[in-house]
Amino acid sequence: MWSLETLGRVRLSRYLYMREFLYSEIANFHQLRNMPVDPDLAILRGRAFCEGLLDPLEETFGRVAVRSGYRAPAVNRFGNENGLNCARNDYPLECHIWDLPKVEVAGASIVIPWFADRYEQGRDWRDMAYWIYDHLPFAEAWFFPKLCAFNLSWRPETPRRIDSYIAPKGTLVKANAEPLEPRALRQKRYADFPVFRALKTP
Repeated sequence: MWSLETLGRVRLSRYLYMREFLYSEIANFHQLRNMPVDPDLAILRGRAFCEGLLDPLEETFGRVAVRSGYRAPAVNRFGNENGLNCARNDYPLECHIWDLPKVEVAGASIVIPWFADRYEQGRDWRDMAYWIYDHLPFAEAWFFPKLCAFNLSWRPETPRRIDSYIAPKGTLVKANAEPLEPRALRQKRYADFPVFRALKTP
């Protein structure tokens, strides 16, 4: 039987523990229980997400801040029904519910402070978007104006779709399609980024 304390101590990857993904402002304020229905499944998918996507980001850019991680189905439904910036539970691109049996996904809204500082000084969000496209096996990414936060999701398939609420708004890269911007131009955008450091697992 899982307790919230025990679940929070589960290490998902070199840098991340489950506790970092269980905090929910919606759940805390409205006194809802943000506990996985199937903790084992949430852990399994959370590990794939953290090891494949978040650890390489942290290795390359330093600390990755989790803005919104796991959401229990009831918490996400409450957020959607009350206009709290949550997609509906059955929305195909919803990534915060990690333990729906038939939906293989895990994701989170994150901020990379290294890039957020530069974004606040006028850096184009697409520089980071294209870096992610060229370096990580992600499923979807959605960018938001505040802090250049973005949703990043893991799935067994990697369609690598990128959308944004930052101008130019809309779809930057369609699922399973090459970007309109050639690779050489994309590389110029992030030429001053830190050298990519993929995690070396012992």
